[in-house]
Parts: sequence; C-alpha cells; structure tokens
Amino acid sequence: MSRRRYVAGGVPGGYRIRDNKGGRWWGDHHELCPDDLLTELNGGADRGRIATLLKRYRSLKR
Repeated sequence: MSRRRYVAGGVPGGYRIRDNKGGRWWGDHHELCPDDLLTELNGGADRGRIATLLKRYRSLKR
C-alpha cells in the first residue's frame, strides 16, 4: 500500500490539508475534517469536483 499524498492534520481550531510530497500545507483552514475532499485529492483528482468541494467547505466557514 502506498502512502497517501494528502492527509488532514489537526491544528488549533480545526484541520489543514498537508501535502506529503511537497512538505507544506495545502488549501485553507477547515473547522470540520474534509474527508470527501481528501478522498478526491488522493483518488481521481477531478478538478471540477475539487473546486466544488472547496466552495462547499468555504461556505461552511461563514
């Protein structure tokens, strides 16, 4: 089994997505764990689906 490239890491106040290959944080801070976004990033990585999920998680922050 290979390592996942993107993982959710706990930070004060919520979660951030960590890019293991690049060694840096990716995207915004999320209050809820973005499970379906991580699944899409580590799976098919469809740009349209990722954009939709990012918009949904950004709207949950407001």
